[in-house]
Formats: sequence, structure tokens, C-alpha cells
Amino acid sequence: MAPPPPPPPPDSPRCRHGAALTGRRRRREMAALGLGLGGRRWVRALRRSPVRVLPPPQEPAEEPRSPVGPPAVERSSAGPGLWYEKAAPGDGRLRKVVTVAKSRSFRDRHGKVLLEGLRLVRDALEAGAVPRSLFFSAAGLLRELPQARLKGASLVKVKFEEIKSWSDLVTPQGVIGIFSKPDPAKMSYPAAQLASSVPMVLICDNIRDPGNLGTVLRSAAGAGCEKVLLTKGCVDPWEPKVLRAGMGAHFRIPIVANLDWESVPSNLPAAVQVCVADHKDPGARAEAEPVSQGAGRPGSTSGNPKAPVKSKPGAAPPEHEDREGTAGGCTPELTTRYYYESWIQAPAAVVVGGETHGLSPGALHLAASTGGKRLVIPMVPGVDSLNSAVAAAIVLFEGRRQLLQRNKQEDKRQKVPVGG
Repeated sequence: MAPPPPPPPPDSPRCRHGAALTGRRRRREMAALGLGLGGRRWVRALRRSPVRVLPPPQEPAEEPRSPVGPPAVERSSAGPGLWYEKAAPGDGRLRKVVTVAKSRSFRDRHGKVLLEGLRLVRDALEAGAVPRSLFFSAAGLLRELPQARLKGASLVKVKFEEIKSWSDLVTPQGVIGIFSKPDPAKMSYPAAQLASSVPMVLICDNIRDPGNLGTVLRSAAGAGCEKVLLTKGCVDPWEPKVLRAGMGAHFRIPIVANLDWESVPSNLPAAVQVCVADHKDPGARAEAEPVSQGAGRPGSTSGNPKAPVKSKPGAAPPEHEDREGTAGGCTPELTTRYYYESWIQAPAAVVVGGETHGLSPGALHLAASTGGKRLVIPMVPGVDSLNSAVAAAIVLFEGRRQLLQRNKQEDKRQKVPVGG
């Protein structure tokens, strides 16, 4: 058997051609694998130290945040046993409580109200309202408040700019408080207010303007009414605009809100006489068609205020009249008096209706059942109606004058000796 042929020499053309083919084949294979240039070195490196797959880096877990914002960074003393917190930058407690406390649903559901201003907060504290949170811009403001009543409340010092950004006042005073909704039965009203009160109750009927209701409450406190009753349909007395217009009247006189007409008598004294205040002069109504602002119901003529006004034949009924008042002639006719005539007897109650909806049929029926009267404020012809707050102030202060004058006359009669 013949021996195999010897290998070609390294420098022969055949050997060089085979090496070139092998080199090109390897480069193509490395290019397909994405190794590119220097692939041999990478392959050898992979063989020596395999790649270690590392998990993706994990971010540090965030600390749970308080729903009311970051905690205060400092605590300082405001007096014996009284401490307050200094809010840290980014503290969102004030923003949160102001936003939610302005909602009536929040006030009704949680029983909390928002009070702003040094005087209003001080009046609330002196009357026995329970504070929950108090935000202020300067520690000196706390010294102007009864500090003994602040114990138990959360006191937080914030920047004045933050209070200004959430305030409804043109010139904020740097104090905003969250209080439990006051209960009239648990409040302590000023002694001077109680000593100067007269046996007169105000009933608000469908007063829906916040400014009007606040002014009405202020007039009732000024006239010395024993209490104020608000029927369903009135604006919430704890709305911020009502509180501003009331100027502290909420904490000088009991206010019972959200009553229906069936429950009103149980909140009145026994043997009370209920009178209704009419916004319009009946003399002007007698010459014009009925209108819809508490004036289209039976009244009186300008010459004789005690004579009922008759509707014109074929005249359309007032738009706001209920079916109960228009069908079958169920609306009671009341004796009419001008407000300056003698009309009040103790105890008394006065109903003031809203400018848009006027007096409810329930108010008229209650007045008729107690022997009450319709009170009229005469005006210049052509004037449509008086503002509800203005009409309430006129009638209430006249009622106070008549009651005090009657008391003086009775005192004089008691002092005069009876001849034998």
C-alpha cells in the first residue's frame, strides 16, 4: 500500500488558499453571531468567565405618607399646657381642610364648620364651640384668644401667604379654625344678650341668598330675638358667606336650621302669635296684577290696610302659588296691619320670606292658626319690593320697640296705687 502524500509546504499556493477560505468562513460566522472584529478574543473571554446576569436595581421603597401632609418639624409653647406645631414646607393640611370644609355635604356629614377671622373665632370659643384645628400665621394671635378653650385642638402655625391664598377675605387676619358644628342647646350665649332679649322669635322662610341671611341673623341678634328658626329651603347658616355677613350673630343667638313646617310649632313658645312680614305695599298690589315675590296673596288696600285685597276677575294666579293655595281657595286671609301700628303681643314670632319665592303656604296657615297678622311696610308707588334683610330689620326693631313700650306701661300701672 502506497504511503499518503506529504502535506504541502506552508508557503505553497495550495496551503495559502485553504487558509484564506477558512479565515473568510470564520469571519462570516462571527459576523452572523454579532461578534464583529476581535471576535476571537471575546469568545475566549466568554469561555474563561461566563456572563453573570444581574437583577435590575430596585428603587428604595417610599415611606408611607400621611393623608394630611408631612409632619410638623417644630413644636413650640404658646402658654401653660398649650403647644403648637410649625408646619413644614409642602404641608397640605390647610389646603385640605379649607377645600372640604367649604362643602355643605362635608359640613352635614362630618358636623364641622370653618370659621375665619380673629373676632369670629374668639366669639365661637367664648360661646363654647369646640375647636378641632386652628391655623394661624403668628404666635401673638393665640394670645388674643381664650387659650383655656384651645386645649385639645390641633394648633398649626403656617405662613401668612398660605392663609392668604386660601382665604375668602379681602384682608385676611391670619386665623382659620375648624370647629364642631355648634349645638344651640349646649352653647353659652353672652349674658348681656340674654338680659336684653325680648319674647320674639324670627322664622326665616326660603331665604336663599347667603348675604341676606347673614344680615337677617345680625338684625335678629341686634333686636334681641330669643332664637331664629330656619325652614327647609333656606341657605345653610354655616356657609362662609353667611358667617361673614352675620358678624358673630351665630354665637349670640340660638339658630335652629332645616325645619319643616310641621316641626316649627314645637320650637315655639306656648300661646305664641305668629305674624308674617310682607315685602310689598298692598296698595300697589291692588292696582297691579299679582306678582311672584310673596305679594300676590290676600293683602289690603292702601286706604284701608285691614280690608283684604280681591283679585281681579280673570287674573292669572301668582306663579309661585302652590296648588294648595290656589285650588279651592285654601289660602287663609289674614288681618293686615302696617308695621308701625300696634300688632305684637308677647310671646310673638315673625316670619320673613325670601325675595324670590316669598311666603310659603305653611307660613300663612301657621299665622292663621295662631291669630297672627300680615305686616306691611308702605313704600313709594313703583318700587317693587324691599330686600328681605331690610324688611326683617324694620319689622323686628319695631316689634322690640312695641314690646318694651308695653312693658313700661304695665310697670307704671303696677306702681300706681289703687284707690280705696
